[in-house]
Amino acid sequence: MQCGGWLWSCTLRKILIFGNSGSGKSTLAKKLCAAHKLSHLDLDTLAWKETSPPVRKAIRLSKSQIVEFRSRSAGWVIEGCYADLLELVINDANELYFLNLPVEVCIENAKRRPWEPHKYGSKAEQDANLEMLIDWIAHYPERDDTFSAAAHRRLYDDFDGTKHMFTSNAQAT
Repeated sequence: MQCGGWLWSCTLRKILIFGNSGSGKSTLAKKLCAAHKLSHLDLDTLAWKETSPPVRKAIRLSKSQIVEFRSRSAGWVIEGCYADLLELVINDANELYFLNLPVEVCIENAKRRPWEPHKYGSKAEQDANLEMLIDWIAHYPERDDTFSAAAHRRLYDDFDGTKHMFTSNAQAT
């Protein structure tokens, strides 16, 4: 296998990134993918049905899309706030990043977020969702669901591989 221009044995990076909405998961994922030539999967793109209001897909449907992505990608970054989906691939990962930023920082990040065309038809549509998103972010520490701080802490604590916890945006740059 060739790595860095030399022929040697190397471990392909298989990275999971998770944390609250607005914590910088997508930004870090793009940075790592560019630096290490990894494939990127944002779980937001496969976790929801295209309905209004959005409804979660059945886990088995999301799982099949994750399996397909992994079959096409030797090294990868998978990112999202879905502990239930991350659990499906955690045994294949060799590195974790838990973006455990303060809620206030996540809210400010969400307010400054550029348009995400893979999630919204327009910047106006994205901005119309901002109030709901800020409320969602604010409840992260107290929720007890697959999107919660508690679920993310369990993923992090139970992982035996290389893991990183960032508590500020500066750590992820």
